[in-house]
Amino acid sequence: MTEKRHVKDKAKLARQPRASITFPPRLYRILESLAKEKKVSIAWVVREAVEKYATDQSPQSGKAKGGSL
Repeated sequence: MTEKRHVKDKAKLARQPRASITFPPRLYRILESLAKEKKVSIAWVVREAVEKYATDQSPQSGKAKGGSL
């Protein structure tokens, strides 16, 4: 059953949208440093930052400056 669960989890991840992002070298070094400090991946740091930014920009937050999620 563990193997079956692993296959389902893998299929679920495969359906998530992906993005490729290019960072200036200085910003990438900062991301690397933050990830190492927190013992997480760079992708995790970026997702966390984007989630906070999107929440702050959301119309429900009262801070939106145009556009909506």
